Amino acid sequence: MLPKGFYCGGLHSGIAKSKSKNDFALFYSDSPCTVAGMFTGSLVKAAPVLIDIDRIKKYRLFQAIVANSGCANACTGKQGKRDALIVCKEVAKHLKISDTDILVASTGVIGDFLPVDKMVKAVPQLVENIKKKDELAAVSSIMTTDTYPKYISKKIKVSTGEIKIWACTKGSGMIHPNLQGLHATMLSFILTDAQLYQKQLQKVTEIAVKQSYNCISVDGDTSTNDTVLVLANGQSNTGKLDAKDLEIFQQALNKVTLKLAKMMASDGEGATRMIEIFVKNTKKHEDAEKIAATVATSPLVKTALFGSDANWGRILAALGRAGVKVNPDKVDIYIGDVLTAKDGMAVKFDEKKAKKILQQKECIITIDVKSGGKQWARYYTCDFSYDYVKINGSYRS
Repeated sequence: MLPKGFYCGGLHSGIAKSKSKNDFALFYSDSPCTVAGMFTGSLVKAAPVLIDIDRIKKYRLFQAIVANSGCANACTGKQGKRDALIVCKEVAKHLKISDTDILVASTGVIGDFLPVDKMVKAVPQLVENIKKKDELAAVSSIMTTDTYPKYISKKIKVSTGEIKIWACTKGSGMIHPNLQGLHATMLSFILTDAQLYQKQLQKVTEIAVKQSYNCISVDGDTSTNDTVLVLANGQSNTGKLDAKDLEIFQQALNKVTLKLAKMMASDGEGATRMIEIFVKNTKKHEDAEKIAATVATSPLVKTALFGSDANWGRILAALGRAGVKVNPDKVDIYIGDVLTAKDGMAVKFDEKKAKKILQQKECIITIDVKSGGKQWARYYTCDFSYDYVKINGSYRS
């Protein structure tokens, strides 16, 4: 289901300790692509992030993304950049393109250096492998603690023909993206055969990311490597999209990124369920976002969710420290369709029913602040289980 002109593949290069684990991926277009990029808002940025930001500012067109798992190449100084560029040059040589036509991404342990010799040795086979268009091999190569590969495709009908979007993501821990424009990690690569100018592509990407990747949290920690890269090669031959067709593309991209975002939230490290935090009736959208994010990242709320405990008091307490001026004496809280608090106070409710709702794989918590406005926001999170601590207590070792 890859869009026209795109290829991808992956293999085990030796970064991962297990020989059965793919750790080196390549995504390639046989013709130049416009690109959109969004990256971590953290001040601590990994070498590949810094390289991509610099390249997207300098160059217009790209043809490939090289990615690896098992090593974040973060906090590695000048050597980290040199190592990534060596790998890019080797891939470019075998693809017979310029090394500046390549973008790069990494995920894994912070502070480790890339095993450049192993990766360079693996490049010829990696380039050969992309001919198979093996999506699973490519996506599995960027996974760390993910329990399953996350990738989807979508066909779109526009007035001049058909466009395809293919997208993948990885992320299970250190997930609280704060993705920005050109200024355990979340990586997402999106490929499309649509024809879009760079500014158009950047704009639709930012809109899609705002309502998806920037609305999820597993643990409240923003990574050093968070990266979203979108390549558009125009091979659908649908030509320049008019306003109506561009909106069709936007809606499709929104759906793709939101579905992948929910996959990440539900696959959080040790998670047993996904929860949607829906905040409504604020005067400003930003206020609803702040409240939703604060509740979604509260350890006390997330542990209560793991225990299927309808502890609405923790939700209200989290709201109180969100930095938003609301009247707590007006707030209503619902778990599913069960009203658990009204006007900031307890009401009698069916505890068994609320518990049953919280035991579902997916559930919704609604917070109605009744501030006199009509703005709202959604955030997607997961519970905190014992396994989250186990996974992260020994992640590096």
